[in-house]
Amino acid sequence: MVDKILKKLRLKKTNDWRTRRYKNRDRRTASSVSSRIDSLKSKKMAKYAKFVFIGVVILSIGLIVVFPLLATTLPSPDEVVRREGFSTKIVDRNGEVLYDIYEEERRTPVDIDQIPEHLKQAVVAIEDKNFYKHSGFDPVGMIRGISRLFTQGRAQGGSTLTQQLVKNRLLSSERTITRKIKEFLLATQIENRFSKDEILQMYLNEAPYGGTAWGVEAAAETYFGKNVSDLNLVESAFLAGLPQRPSVYSPYSNTPEAYIGRTQEVLRRMREDGYISREQEEAARDELNNLEFQDRSASFKAPHFVQYVQQILEERYGERIVEQGGLRVTTTLDLKLQQKAQEIVADEIEEVSYMGIGNGAAIVLDAKTGEILAMVGSKDFNAPDYDGQVNVTLAQRQPGSSIKPIVYATAFKKGYTASTMVMDVPTKFPVTGQPDYEPVNYDGTYRGPIQLRYALGNSINVPAVKLVAMVGVKDALETAYEMGIDSLEPTDDLLRRVGLSMALGGGEVRLIELTSAYGVFMNNGKKVAPVAILKVEDSNGKVLEETELKEGKEVLKPEYAFLIADILSDNSARSAVFGTNSLLHIPGRDVAVKTGTTNDKRDNWTVGGTPQVVVGVWVGNNDNSPMKQVASGVSGASPIWREILLAALEGKPNESFTVPDGIVTATVDSVSGYRAHDDFPSRSEYFVKGTEPGEDPIHLKLKICKSEGKLATDGDIASGNYEEKEYFKFIEEDPVSQDGINRWQEGINAWISANDDPKYHPPTEMCGGGSDNNQLNIDFDNPKDQSSNLESFFEIRFRADAGRGLKLAELYIDDKKIRSFTGPPFIYQAKNIEKGVHKIKIVARDNEDKQSEKTITIGVGVPWDYKEPDPTATPSVAPSPTAQANE
Repeated sequence: MVDKILKKLRLKKTNDWRTRRYKNRDRRTASSVSSRIDSLKSKKMAKYAKFVFIGVVILSIGLIVVFPLLATTLPSPDEVVRREGFSTKIVDRNGEVLYDIYEEERRTPVDIDQIPEHLKQAVVAIEDKNFYKHSGFDPVGMIRGISRLFTQGRAQGGSTLTQQLVKNRLLSSERTITRKIKEFLLATQIENRFSKDEILQMYLNEAPYGGTAWGVEAAAETYFGKNVSDLNLVESAFLAGLPQRPSVYSPYSNTPEAYIGRTQEVLRRMREDGYISREQEEAARDELNNLEFQDRSASFKAPHFVQYVQQILEERYGERIVEQGGLRVTTTLDLKLQQKAQEIVADEIEEVSYMGIGNGAAIVLDAKTGEILAMVGSKDFNAPDYDGQVNVTLAQRQPGSSIKPIVYATAFKKGYTASTMVMDVPTKFPVTGQPDYEPVNYDGTYRGPIQLRYALGNSINVPAVKLVAMVGVKDALETAYEMGIDSLEPTDDLLRRVGLSMALGGGEVRLIELTSAYGVFMNNGKKVAPVAILKVEDSNGKVLEETELKEGKEVLKPEYAFLIADILSDNSARSAVFGTNSLLHIPGRDVAVKTGTTNDKRDNWTVGGTPQVVVGVWVGNNDNSPMKQVASGVSGASPIWREILLAALEGKPNESFTVPDGIVTATVDSVSGYRAHDDFPSRSEYFVKGTEPGEDPIHLKLKICKSEGKLATDGDIASGNYEEKEYFKFIEEDPVSQDGINRWQEGINAWISANDDPKYHPPTEMCGGGSDNNQLNIDFDNPKDQSSNLESFFEIRFRADAGRGLKLAELYIDDKKIRSFTGPPFIYQAKNIEKGVHKIKIVARDNEDKQSEKTITIGVGVPWDYKEPDPTATPSVAPSPTAQANE
């Protein structure tokens, strides 16, 4: 037993020895491996240390050399404390403040202890979470900020509050390494000179909060109408998020809901940094949905106009200069008139809301200078139930019939006159690839023969469409564009879209453009672009720009402008539709005005004025929904236009439209518009000299044999077997026919067939069985015989009526054949005709070779009867000086 125990003890001892031996060997192996690893680490560390040492040496040398050099160019850190503030003031023409981007008393400095803890925490959380830990700069943030120089701004910036203060007060906002180094140096100096609370206080008093609000006190007053000390959590979070992009996050901007996401981000950061609990965050997010802001109008007068001016300023000077450059901008606005116009628009829209009219806009321009005296962009800029901040004076809408004066002005340029007669009858106009276009009149009535004065005055649709067909859509659009309606530039796309419907407002225009174009009629044909700014001064009073008010460029001959203004101011010319006591008539004033309503009742306009002011008004709905009812001249835009115009004219004497030297008067037939004759009813009309009408081919006095009631023969006339009776012969050519069918004449014939008046049915047969249908008659519609002082380009229009059918009609100018016609339309555009007297002749033959011709004499740039001086004539001998003195 003892032997067994001793044997076990010896075996255990042997095993212990072996275990210790192996352990010692493992320890020696591990020690060897560790030594080798330590050796490799030491070598690598030495290598790194070498590079670090070299970098430190280079950096140190750079700092030793660069920093002192930059330091000499740095502003004093003391300048970070604002001594005075500058901002842009926008004032009206009389110096009344409309919008003060910064007003000194509104940049109210507050002490740090007046600022709510929530606001300070919110600013630190969203702008600089390590503000109380760093010494003016955040290394990680600086690396991100510098990286922006190489990422086109895609990387997030990392400026501390101190650096932002430096940038806002002492440096520019350019993104360069040099500026970053300067910012770093100044931030360090400021951190050494001021406490953290002092730096935060300066930042909060300096930060931009949009518009007039600089500093948290002004911001609290602007947005909430309270002191900064009274702000709650959600209001504080809102203000904390503004300085990054106030022009975007402001609820008064063009993105009025962008602040919601930004404020939610601020609240999230506050919760993540431990300033508020999740419950507080959620409660604040709920309050955010109902956050109420003070009406912008409390410190924002004529808001649509101010925004219009601000956009112009930013395009010229840049956003930073406008918001912080201390500019003083004197505008054209008359604040008293503006406030009156705003009140009129709001009251009238409220009164007609039951008609489905939800909004209105108005603009008042000085007719001679183009100055914007009032601009009302909507009934209420702050209205919560619709887009009140949309400036409808700048929006594109269909003008309806208010575009017609542009069409008629184009017609006058082409030789038509105010007495030119067109047939107001149902008419079809072919449209390629579509059904025929059949315009209808506003009241569903067709009046037959009507002269242009009355067609325009009563706003009859069919004659307007015919007139566009006669003058050309492109030419009408060119007139509009030349008069300042940029929206109607005659591009190929627009020409494809509008066609003949242009006469009824088929294109879209801006109220400011159309009103300015009407100013051409008020201003003797001169165009003056709308002007909003009279003078801009810098913070030192130096004038940067000053508008020189000019009389404008002539885009329409004074004679044509006068004719339109005279027609639009002729109360009797519109009485058939509007009556003699409509809102368009202002007793004691010469006022030219035109209304317009789209056929779907989505837009209603009234535009017009005097040689002093022109007023444009639109009513409708921003969402383009139709109005239930509106009556031009009675409701809608007209009452607003009348009240605003009277307010604008208050204290001003009546000023009539000047009759240009090139205007003459003539007596014309009341129906045909041709020269008065045969004691038929007549009236007086204005004409551009040289366009007076000639012999009347429409209103006829025919000799009728007594026995048969037909056309008297020569024998009947010789024997006295006849009586004279009154008849009308209506013939129109179809200038847009593409298949030879005269649809205009078809419409006339249908209208005559439905009319029982014998005057519209002249006899065509001769007494004794002969026929007048075999006659070949030629007459000129334009120019008229003995026309004077024509332009070098004009339109030649004639009629050739052949009972046996027309075979050929040839046009000659000064005995030189210009063109042949085998059918209508008989129209030719004469171009580059030399100055002087010219003969225009038409020679026509019918299908039986019967020939007829007619010749007229005209003057291009001279009277029609002008005679060249005889170069061979002996000059008269001048009297002696003595004789002259004695005369």
